[in-house]
Amino acid sequence: MQIPHDTRRALDVVVALVNTSAETEQPDALADVNALRGFVHDYSISDVGELSARDLAGVRTVRGKFAQVFAAPTSRAAAVLINELVATAGTTPQLTNHDGYDWHVHYFAPGASVGDHLAADGGMALAFIVVSGEQERLRRCEAPDCRRAFVDLSRNRSRRYCDSRTCGNRLHVAAYRARRKSELETEPGSEQEEIVDGGEQQQTADHG
Repeated sequence: MQIPHDTRRALDVVVALVNTSAETEQPDALADVNALRGFVHDYSISDVGELSARDLAGVRTVRGKFAQVFAAPTSRAAAVLINELVATAGTTPQLTNHDGYDWHVHYFAPGASVGDHLAADGGMALAFIVVSGEQERLRRCEAPDCRRAFVDLSRNRSRRYCDSRTCGNRLHVAAYRARRKSELETEPGSEQEEIVDGGEQQQTADHG
């Protein structure tokens, strides 16, 4: 699947934001304004001024909307959520080539809050996926103890885990160990049955 660089980058930010949510064994990674500053820095989110508690609340709201898009049962349901996101953000497309990047499109309005910034750019990136008929690529990890979001960009849409090197390998190892345990538990029993059957056959032969 061919995705423009700026759209791919926006999708990466969407996924990262959704995955900051608190899970069973993971606290909220956007617990305070300092954490939000760290997120903005780590993902090089441009045109962001001084951040406040109001910004944090706004970003958390956008995060929840993004999570709903990943959970949307149909493309129509996803479209309703995305339309609401980009409309609320006051989307204003504009060409830019800042920070050494070639020309690309920003969708947030000049002076937008960080929440509206994320909603506009992330919402349009998600819109690209839906318009392309690829909504099913918006997935959650299938590992039983992991629900991290990811975008499946594999050619045949076969990716099941957020990270094949962690969740994928861990599940494969667990499945292998379960198979080996089952084999080891059944093999002795099978040998015992063969011994008993053999003994009964021998006894029958002796009495015959």
